[in-house]
Amino acid sequence: MSEDAFNMSIRKFLKEVGVTSQRKIEEAVREGQVGGKKLKVRMTLTAEGTGLNHVVDGEIELP
Repeated sequence: MSEDAFNMSIRKFLKEVGVTSQRKIEEAVREGQVGGKKLKVRMTLTAEGTGLNHVVDGEIELP
């Protein structure tokens, strides 16, 4: 696999993660599952067969 193909494959995966995650967050907010002014979020990335375990914590300000 070329470096360019590898890079494109990663970008495709990350785009899907970003788009679907945004939809799920918006859905939870619209359905009233979220209260307060901020939503604490955590994204965990793992990869089968590796020791990869990357956690990103953050906050999303709500309307």
